[in-house]
Amino acid sequence: MRPAWFALGVRARDRAAVVEEEHRVRVLIITAGSRGDVAPFTGLGRRLLDAGHQVTVAAHPAFGPLIGGCGLAHHPVPGDPRELIRRWSRAASREEVRALNRAYVDGIADGVREAAADGTDLVLTAFGPAPLGRAAGEALGVPVIGTYLAPQFATREFPLPGGARGGGPEPADNLAAGRAVLRSAEGLLAGAVARLRAEFGLSPAEPSTPTDVRPVFHGFSPSVVPRPADWPSHVEVAGYWWPARPDHWEPPAGLLDFLQAGPPPVFIGFGSMAAGQGERLGELVATAVERAGVRAVVQAGWAGLCADGDDVLAVGDVPHDWLFPRTAAVVHHAGAGTTGAGLRAGVPAVPVPVLTDQPFWASRLHRLGVAPRPLPFQDLTAEALGAAITACLSEPAHRRRAAELARQVAAEDGAGRVLAHIGAAAG
Repeated sequence: MRPAWFALGVRARDRAAVVEEEHRVRVLIITAGSRGDVAPFTGLGRRLLDAGHQVTVAAHPAFGPLIGGCGLAHHPVPGDPRELIRRWSRAASREEVRALNRAYVDGIADGVREAAADGTDLVLTAFGPAPLGRAAGEALGVPVIGTYLAPQFATREFPLPGGARGGGPEPADNLAAGRAVLRSAEGLLAGAVARLRAEFGLSPAEPSTPTDVRPVFHGFSPSVVPRPADWPSHVEVAGYWWPARPDHWEPPAGLLDFLQAGPPPVFIGFGSMAAGQGERLGELVATAVERAGVRAVVQAGWAGLCADGDDVLAVGDVPHDWLFPRTAAVVHHAGAGTTGAGLRAGVPAVPVPVLTDQPFWASRLHRLGVAPRPLPFQDLTAEALGAAITACLSEPAHRRRAAELARQVAAEDGAGRVLAHIGAAAG
């Protein structure tokens, strides 16, 4: 068969450019949720962009500056997860919560439909919107790859994140708990998936879960969660794909001055959790820091956390890959991305889990030996937090184990695994 450049009559010196164009893939990444559900895909997207592919990230409007700042195209997906969390907290009944969830998911479905209308050659989808992304791929006739940030296939080895804590005493209990998590995800999305398929002109289908996507790459380290032996062959644990640092970012002068003025501080931040509780948490954190006798960098996050004191500095968004290696320990909500960033930095942690997958990662940090026993957010007090920070810093084994894991994680290339698969398929 003659190559495309021959048929096009392209001059020899331009052949390489045409061949490169033939292998360029238009990639649509679909994700939804908080910043932790979006930031890792900026890293994966940048790797794809640097390899010559065209990348669009479909995500909520609030993350447009983050995505654009990393050099990627952004397609807005209706919905405001911060407002959703606030409305959850004020909901008067379970039915009201279900109605909020339905409206939120319907907005994501609308965004997926609109993003698909722009055309793409390949869909990469996060776990949450995976059935919607699968419908888009079917409508466009293009492959769909799962890119999940937490374990999302039922296994006998542990209960899935977001399921019953502890599962049960037997492997079968873990398997049953994991399947229950997947049924819940299926039920949440069923109506939106059916509507989206109808709008795409697709025939009705059996209920779809994120486990129907294949292949699936999980974006965490096998050193942190080894791949379960009973997972399907098309499911991999690839390694972390780290968030990209926004172009032209520079650390604030005040932060540099604070870091240079004393010993490494403790980082404290709750990410996208505890919206609207900033004042209460600020007072609690300031007291805890004083009790532990440490310096601290406090990140505002969605809570609007702001603590005052001579040994406390409040900051906005700062790339974790820059800040965490300069700290003595990280106190965080144990979201998947922040957990990975702490491990990458080789510093111990104080996990304060709130909901969804956070108890899973908090427990994993403790089992890995890089953190004391988790302090659930509902049990958070100044006394308990101060004691947890002291326990974390006073145990040298935590830092030694964190350094060991950091070396293992540094040797992995999770984004490269996904890129290699896409390159092989495109070739």
